Amino acid sequence: MTDAHAGPHVDTHVDTHADARRRQRVEELCAAAVRALSADPDLRFRGRRLHRGRRPLPPHAPHLHPAPEDDFGSFRGAADGMALRLTRSDAGLHRRERPAEPVARLVFEMLEQFRVESLAPAALPGIARNLRHRHEQWSLAFHRSGLTETARGLLLYTVAQICRSRITAQPVLAETEDLIEATRAALGAEIGHDLAGLRRHRDDQAAFAGHALSLARTVAALLTSAEGEGGTGAGDEDARTDDDPDDRADDRSRFTLLTDFGDDEQPGTASLGRSRVLEDATDGYRVFTTAHDRQHPAGRLVRPELLREYRERLDRRIAAQSVNTGRLARELTALLADPVRDGWDGGQEEGQVDGRLLARLISSPSERRLFRTERIAPVPDALVTFLIDCSGSMKEHAEPVAVLVDVFARALEQAGASCEILGYTTGAWNGGRARRAWLRAGRPAHPGRLNEQCHLVFKDAETPWRRARRDIAALLKADLYREGLDGEAVAWAARRAQARPERRRLLFVLSDGSPMDTATHLANDRHYLDHHLKDVVAGLERSGEVEVHGLGVGLDLSPYYSRCHALDPSRTTAREMIRETVTLLAGHPSR
Repeated sequence: MTDAHAGPHVDTHVDTHADARRRQRVEELCAAAVRALSADPDLRFRGRRLHRGRRPLPPHAPHLHPAPEDDFGSFRGAADGMALRLTRSDAGLHRRERPAEPVARLVFEMLEQFRVESLAPAALPGIARNLRHRHEQWSLAFHRSGLTETARGLLLYTVAQICRSRITAQPVLAETEDLIEATRAALGAEIGHDLAGLRRHRDDQAAFAGHALSLARTVAALLTSAEGEGGTGAGDEDARTDDDPDDRADDRSRFTLLTDFGDDEQPGTASLGRSRVLEDATDGYRVFTTAHDRQHPAGRLVRPELLREYRERLDRRIAAQSVNTGRLARELTALLADPVRDGWDGGQEEGQVDGRLLARLISSPSERRLFRTERIAPVPDALVTFLIDCSGSMKEHAEPVAVLVDVFARALEQAGASCEILGYTTGAWNGGRARRAWLRAGRPAHPGRLNEQCHLVFKDAETPWRRARRDIAALLKADLYREGLDGEAVAWAARRAQARPERRRLLFVLSDGSPMDTATHLANDRHYLDHHLKDVVAGLERSGEVEVHGLGVGLDLSPYYSRCHALDPSRTTAREMIRETVTLLAGHPSR
């Protein structure tokens, strides 16, 4: 029975990893395009939302939101549309003119987006092709979702088609041209004047906004009269004869964002949610008791004989990867080193006069090698810390992660940099002694963290790799992996780094998911630990004392870390994971 169910589970897991990596790569490429077109280096995609720094930008028109399964051309078209909105639209003027009513605002937002798309540079014809492709894909998806089978949905769709066609001077979508013909003819008398004004004033945003506002209010009134209330038609069920209404409902749910514009005046929040308990707490993040918190040298938690077996297993895995540690050390030296003075080279034919050789000039007047030059050597004054999530779900990734950090520790030592390998888990499942103490205290409300914190040191910065190599192999001990208190662990690793003398400090957090501790979630709320992790990372990124990087193991960690990358141990070799980590260290991709 176990074997019968194992295959599909693994396939699903692998597909999830591949999808995460594909989405991240697409976001990186699209973000690069947006930065290039807008000349704004602070733009990044995080959780499929465009951010400037840590602040999300408003989503604007609905066709700028490709679904995960859409092709790359759609994502590139959406990115080009966002870049044009940033460079060709006065955001302050737009905010002053836009209506508050949701349906009118939807139409107004679409019209402004169509205006900036009509202003795509003629010297870059690829942008116009990308924009048209994206709008066609959105139009087809809207139509095939069933929304054009409703009166309101068809009206909204027709408005989008004819307005974009008039503003950009491009034809409407051929597949639905016959479908919208009757509605287009009926709309002529209602919006004809404003429609002509949109094309005429597309170079003048203020004049354009007057026509756009008038047209948006007219369409909103027509939509309201069609159903008796504003909306997008997603609730209409007339003439619905689908064989599978659940599938059609799922398709329509993709377009619920049509009137969900967010609040572009407020700073962003984590896509995984905010904790009301933590926001309402006057004393911030809480810990019910620290009496059972522990920090252990990881090697002491494993029997010596078992630790030797783990080390032999890890050595065999590393040998099979044929990693060139010397080459990696040279790359890390180039990335981490700063030029420092390292003495003098004497006997040179040019440079500074070497006073110790002046007597040679008297004995040999033709001697020219009387100078010295200063020797400059690259020296990595850096500490690299690997902080490993030792929660239960990471057990299956323990071996590739151990290979990764072990090879890096050896290469960093050869490069002359310091390295720490740390881990974090909990002392028990479901709270352990901390939760029992809370129960004995009468279950006070919102106790904060409610488990035994367990921090692990696999290698500290002072210990050479050769002496720490056996302890690193403790990563393979499965029963160390329980639950994860990520925020406290990141803060702990950062404090250790800040106490070190190295000028540059880098922290790589390897994790495959969100913070998880059942007892804490049940006693507070489900986003308590998420919220805390985001706050800790944001504080470190603001201070700049420690460079924090997220290495997602089969997961995009961008909701937490602005600099992150998704690794896929199930499909990539250790050598490829090492290469991707070096790329992140070099700043490509940086998020």
